[in-house]
Amino acid sequence: MTALRPGAIGLRGLTLGYERHPAVHHLDGTIPAGDLLALVGPNGAGKSTLLKGIVGEIPALDGRVERSGEALAYLPQADEIDRSFPLSVLDLASMGLWRRLGAWRSLIGRRSEVVAALRSVGLDGFEDRPIGTLSGGQFQRALFARLILQDARVILLDEPFTGIDARTTADLVSLIRDWHAEGRTIVAALHDLAQVRAHFPSTLLLAREPVAWGPTRTVLTPANLARATRISEAWDENAAICARDHAGHGHDHAQEHGQEHGHSHALADAHDHATTRDPHHHADHGPAHAHTHRHGDAA
Repeated sequence: MTALRPGAIGLRGLTLGYERHPAVHHLDGTIPAGDLLALVGPNGAGKSTLLKGIVGEIPALDGRVERSGEALAYLPQADEIDRSFPLSVLDLASMGLWRRLGAWRSLIGRRSEVVAALRSVGLDGFEDRPIGTLSGGQFQRALFARLILQDARVILLDEPFTGIDARTTADLVSLIRDWHAEGRTIVAALHDLAQVRAHFPSTLLLAREPVAWGPTRTVLTPANLARATRISEAWDENAAICARDHAGHGHDHAQEHGQEHGHSHALADAHDHATTRDPHHHADHGPAHAHTHRHGDAA
């Protein structure tokens, strides 16, 4: 097996979910080092789940995530972060230094570094403000200052522009583009397709399974978006994991379907569980698996 380049992420037959119910499944491909990749799809398509799986917050039900060892920074959705905790803006941003200093090391002598990060996101003079007093845009700027201080080569962002003003969005997009120019690998879950088309050269369209993965202009087509909606609406929340490995089919989704796109990005056009029964997923599993991922025909 060829080793991943530093900064790359490999998804090998990856299925993620909760209590043995898959939330996103059968992902095969490689996010190349230095990629600027958007994750898009209908609500509940598995975007956040995939990011958490890459980080390691959710263990794989099947398959695996491969990483080449670089430091990784992860920004969850803003509503997952408790803003009632009594922290100053300086304290929040300073957490980005923990990986390099350790959680219990003194920040004496590093204040200027933290202040510089806050200044770079437009929060000069906010150091002593309690985070609970910040607007949504100001709080997101503080979180991006924390990302700056983490100085990671791989950055995962979950809906980073939701609920913030247009100027803050533009400033943070500019920062992301600067990171990309530095060769960092960036993966962002987004819902605004206009933003994706304008700023993200690569896109993975999810609907609990991969619909299309490659250059944004070829992924965000009306046909692909309609198909993603159809699959998502037909998804059976109670379906069990299909355990295709038990039938000896392995994890190479690109080989399984005989198609690959761009940077080893396997498409799943023959893998629409909303409308077809895949023999790889249902053969020889017995009654317990007779309806695994059989989601019913979309309306």
